Amino acid sequence: MKIKAVELVRVVRADGPAHASGAQAGSTLSASAAPAPKSRPRRKAWPTEIEVANPMSRFPRFKPRRQLYAARQWPGFAVKITAEDGTWGLGSCAGRPAAAVVADAFAHIIAGEDCMGIEKLWDMMFRVSKPFGTVGIATVALSAVDLALWDLKGKLLGKSVCELLGGPVRERVFTYATGDDCDWYLELGFKAFKLPCQYGPADGAWGLDQNERRVAEVRELIGDDCELMLDCYMAFDLDYAVRLAERLKPYKLRWLEECLIPEDSLGHLELKRRLPWQTLAGGEHFYTHYPYQLIVEHRALDILQPDIQWVGGLTPCLKICHMAEGAGLEVCMHGGARDPYGQHLTFAMPNTPWGEYYIGSDPGIPLAEVAQPGALVPENGYLDFTATGPGFDLGIAEDWLEPFAL
Repeated sequence: MKIKAVELVRVVRADGPAHASGAQAGSTLSASAAPAPKSRPRRKAWPTEIEVANPMSRFPRFKPRRQLYAARQWPGFAVKITAEDGTWGLGSCAGRPAAAVVADAFAHIIAGEDCMGIEKLWDMMFRVSKPFGTVGIATVALSAVDLALWDLKGKLLGKSVCELLGGPVRERVFTYATGDDCDWYLELGFKAFKLPCQYGPADGAWGLDQNERRVAEVRELIGDDCELMLDCYMAFDLDYAVRLAERLKPYKLRWLEECLIPEDSLGHLELKRRLPWQTLAGGEHFYTHYPYQLIVEHRALDILQPDIQWVGGLTPCLKICHMAEGAGLEVCMHGGARDPYGQHLTFAMPNTPWGEYYIGSDPGIPLAEVAQPGALVPENGYLDFTATGPGFDLGIAEDWLEPFAL
């Protein structure tokens, strides 16, 4: 079966255009979202209420909020790939630059190719992007096409993507909540929590004190029988990461996450050398499976965290999972418990025992009211496997789609 068309579409619902969620919202089905919640919020959620350390924190004008420097006018869209018989698959994305890469560089080279040849198609797109740079925007675009191809393959074969990967290896996935509204997450039944780190090197000794204070508060709130992690979002240098880790020893962090910028490969190796006792996680901003080779070889990270919508799609995620499994390492997909793409992979791989559920919605709003189409919703800290329809079973009808204009 050949590919008949590759199109950019916008997902709309019967009740109007869907809200597009940006990169800060984690790995979600960014081209679509649930209708506006019906429940009343108790307060505003943490993303717009607290400072979070980030790579731009050294610049005072942008330090208070990530929203101050986030890319503007990057709407959500989706890639729709249609086979000769009219069957179609969908992969979500965000940003006009990524849309241009799909439209100008990828669509014409895969049109007419075999729908089932996903490895070949991925390699073609990977190689055609070399002249303008593969990692980053092009890899995000590649992710959307790759996910659409897997969705299409599942529909053509009448199987879910999880079944294509061999079926579920577990019936339940332990799920942790990412965010700062930990009282609300406790009420929802979560038993593991990942905090955003608020301060970094620009804040000096005062920032170290404040970070320790917040971690101590949350540890007291959740107790010793819950897991606690800290997300550092590429905000630190090597020295600061070591100093903070030493300060936080008493609070029994399950892991410290993404301390350094992704390009600093040697820094990752040195950080592990200086903190052999601390579990380190990261990788959401690595693109393609190639950067993971060095990390795995040197055991620079203990837990790998690719994002299925940024790294290049499901195809490189499989390679990363197999690479990690051979080295005895775990994989925890960035945002992987929140959307169908990550959920299918997490249920199917033997070394993906945990799932991340990012919560950026207001406390008091049930998760089911803001869940992505086709996504399972955790209850009491677990995702329970349920049989799904073919492909990713996104729950998006064809009449929800309309052309996306660049």
